[in-house]
Amino acid sequence: MMDYIWAFVIGGAFCVIAQILIDRTKLTPARILVSYVVAGVILTAVGVYEPLVDFAGSGATVPLTGFGYALASGVKESVAREGLYGVLRGGLTAASAGITAAMTFSLIAAIIFKGKPK
Repeated sequence: MMDYIWAFVIGGAFCVIAQILIDRTKLTPARILVSYVVAGVILTAVGVYEPLVDFAGSGATVPLTGFGYALASGVKESVAREGLYGVLRGGLTAASAGITAAMTFSLIAAIIFKGKPK
């Protein structure tokens, strides 16, 4: 049961931080989202994000920082196996399921719902 609680607390903390950034700064939501992905990559590169993932599980892998973590982890593993070629291939291989799901559900939403111009 504690695994669920910690996942909720850590994932919720990421959301609270993003909401504070939206409310208190002039950053656009798109810039905050990109910052979260970049932060996930940087925190993975310095070795901080892996223990957080081990502790919080999906509370740390589901937010956008988790996408950055997936990209960085994929690149790290692929470079160890394939050398410099792994830089180009590793991130997309590791995050391909998430990218495919986002594209598929976006297509379904575009087919079902009609957009309205402002």
